[in-house]
Amino acid sequence: MKEKTLTRVVADYVAGSSYEQLPVDVVDRTKLIIFDEIACAILGRKLIAGELIAKFVGAMGGVGEATMLGRRQRVPAAMAALANGTAGHADEFDGAHVTDGHPGAVIVHATLAVGETRRVTGREYLHAVSVGYDVGTRLVASVGGAFTLRQAHHIHSDHLHSFGAAMACGRLLRLDADGLRHAAALAAGHAGGLAVVFEERRHMSKALSTGQAAFGGASAALLAASGFEGHDNVFDSRHGPLGLAPEGKAELLTKELGSDHAVMGANFKFYSAGYPIHAPVEAALTIVERERLTPDDIASVTVRLTTHTADTVSNRGMPSICVEDMLSVAIVHGRLGFEEAHSAAALARPEVKALRSKIRAVADAEMDRTQPHGRGAKVEIETVSGMRFLVGIDHPRGHALRGAADWQSLRGKWDELLPSLIGRSNFEAFYNLCQSLERVDDLAELTHLLRT
Repeated sequence: MKEKTLTRVVADYVAGSSYEQLPVDVVDRTKLIIFDEIACAILGRKLIAGELIAKFVGAMGGVGEATMLGRRQRVPAAMAALANGTAGHADEFDGAHVTDGHPGAVIVHATLAVGETRRVTGREYLHAVSVGYDVGTRLVASVGGAFTLRQAHHIHSDHLHSFGAAMACGRLLRLDADGLRHAAALAAGHAGGLAVVFEERRHMSKALSTGQAAFGGASAALLAASGFEGHDNVFDSRHGPLGLAPEGKAELLTKELGSDHAVMGANFKFYSAGYPIHAPVEAALTIVERERLTPDDIASVTVRLTTHTADTVSNRGMPSICVEDMLSVAIVHGRLGFEEAHSAAALARPEVKALRSKIRAVADAEMDRTQPHGRGAKVEIETVSGMRFLVGIDHPRGHALRGAADWQSLRGKWDELLPSLIGRSNFEAFYNLCQSLERVDDLAELTHLLRT
């Protein structure tokens, strides 16, 4: 009898699971994730990281197997995963997860590329994305979470989702449990990206990190399908990813597999800005709208965050990950849409500059204690007349612990942005097809709409 190692348990779960076993709410959440992540990649193709990676991948040539979203050119599957995974996180508009990080930009695009190549059904694609989340997010939790991984080991957690992507892609390639174990092991070479990307100026190498993880997952599964092998039990080796796990955490990798579906922990973003900025913007706009304040009424704005998030988003050089920049733009404009978040003209407005000087982000010890890995914030606005207004947001709009998102809210997010890129008729067809993805016989029906 084969020893039930952690690696075998995970591989057996992925190999033995199926679409038919997924609850209805898990299927719907997975469809929402797919719609949102693909939309993010199409938008991201127009940003510098998405544009440059498309040029790089396009110049490589090769067999035209899979679609580069937002382009007419088809490229080898693993390279499509690289291009689309990078474009998917070219901005800070793509989804996150309660374990932190961006599993969708990795797993959705790795499986989309392999799934298109193998012409899988919508049901197979939905199932693959779901199990990819199950593996990737559990692995991040097992090593202590994204913050611990970054602080203690200087590793960016998004790279660990290459393991989930490898197993998800392996399922699409119909690998057995042994093949899936090899696919996971072969992804290990793409799983150690350094967290230095958080310190860059233009969000290019951070975007590339999700593309690299998607490439790693797709190529690992394709190699395993060709007969390539790796370590038999990568999750059990002290040199594997769980060698970084704190005492007693490794078993989280297999805990409640098949019953606690990780896609239900997906968070959706409704502001085009770094995630720690979402709660402050929502809280500030709530006060301004409720009290009918103008920028001239405001004497000061104090934003209380956890120590980690305050360090991450306070006075950053890149506006879309700087809470002072985004908050001042949002208050002056009364919103923080994609255009406002990326507008140099908006930042240059005199009233925005004046308000920015009144905003202060501070680390809050109480928030460190109550939600050390949370995305909440407390915003206090003091007026020139001496009045004070305080609003706290534990979980920003779209967060899983607040109910995540629904089709209507996601349509609202994309209804202005996406039709200008793929056309109104294609947008409607894309939206409707994602809602009924389980009835699609060939995933190429989806990608065909998105070749522009």
